[in-house]
Amino acid sequence: MLTGRLCGRLMSDSDELLMRLAQQGRTDAFEELVCRYRRPLLRVAVSKLGDAVAAEDLVQETLLAAYAARATFNPQFAFRTWLWTIALRLCQRQWKRNASPKAAGGMIAPSAADATPVFADTGLDQLLRSERSDLLHQALAALPEVQADAIRLRFFGGLPYEDIAAAMQSSVSGAKQRVRLGLERLAVQLRHWAGTES
Repeated sequence: MLTGRLCGRLMSDSDELLMRLAQQGRTDAFEELVCRYRRPLLRVAVSKLGDAVAAEDLVQETLLAAYAARATFNPQFAFRTWLWTIALRLCQRQWKRNASPKAAGGMIAPSAADATPVFADTGLDQLLRSERSDLLHQALAALPEVQADAIRLRFFGGLPYEDIAAAMQSSVSGAKQRVRLGLERLAVQLRHWAGTES
């Protein structure tokens, strides 16, 4: 579907300009947007859903929805906020459809979504990283959904607080508070599980 084979050709153009070009029928402009956003979208989706295949499907659905709704995009607003809002809503719908994320085992590290092999790792390094990732995903699943999603958008998606606020329909201070409270709860939960509570 959306492959990104033209990645980089329109790299200097803003997201909004690329979307205007896509509205005019320039598929290469939308391909550039796919190149820019696919990996961060995938990291957040994997973190939320805990399943790489479901996450890939959700990212494709997000990009298809954005392309299908391109005529409704208003270039006065940030494209990335619009796209992340679509992704977050689809993620929440999928997560609720599945009742809950996989809370025990089977979690996939966000780095797996990047598909960048690390050849210097030993099997033990990979196992330890996988166990830490599983623990992190379990702790995220135990948080209130708005806090977990804010953390995912901030750290897995790399969004600034302004974009998190817009995507989650909150104030910037509200987005910061969700991330802060979520990180505090996450730290308490991880210390509890590690048996190092003070």
